[in-house]
Amino acid sequence: MERKILLVDDDEDIQEMLAYNLVKEGYKVFKALNGKEGVRMAEESNPDLILMDIMMPIMDGIEAGRLIKSNPKLHNTHIIYLTARAEEFSEIAAFEAGADDYLTKPIKPRALMSRIGAFFRKESVKTSDEDVIRKNGLVINKKNYTVSTPEGNSIVLPKKEFELLYVLAQNPDKVLSRDELLHKIWGTDVFVVERTVDVHIRKVREKVGENYIKTLKGVGYMFPSED
Repeated sequence: MERKILLVDDDEDIQEMLAYNLVKEGYKVFKALNGKEGVRMAEESNPDLILMDIMMPIMDGIEAGRLIKSNPKLHNTHIIYLTARAEEFSEIAAFEAGADDYLTKPIKPRALMSRIGAFFRKESVKTSDEDVIRKNGLVINKKNYTVSTPEGNSIVLPKKEFELLYVLAQNPDKVLSRDELLHKIWGTDVFVVERTVDVHIRKVREKVGENYIKTLKGVGYMFPSED
């Protein structure tokens, strides 16, 4: 299957360099020069992956990421930010917007191609885990990333938020540290700050409810059993 990748960057030289290397690797490439155009191109091309800058004219990459992730048709589209912004607050903002990875420029094309290849291989691995978990009145459906609440509400969660809830629900009454959750959800190839876990947990609680994930201060998070 031919993978589609959308490049969103206002630097045309970087675009051309990345496009050249991606096409050599067999990917179908689309391009956009700003966040607004990137959102439009994402809706038109439905890419598997978006490589996106943050600082761009008209609409920055963070706002573009939020709009893309809020579109149900792009639920399975992944975003990797490629940016010169190395500050922690920029990284947290990127993951809040739904980033799957965050890399700082300058970009080494060969290393990036290797990372993208590993990313897609990981995505294609089929797991034998159960598709649906029913606990505490929640129905957590891995097939479509939905969570049904006892009140009858059906909520579609972004991939990382869903995976956090799913992993915790798979291990009821077990406290998982931030580091464990980072490795389980983001993997060992992606470097993100522990604060990213806190941000995603907060967003899950806002959507699903406060009582389904407990915090053990200084230790980690736990999905309590029905008892």
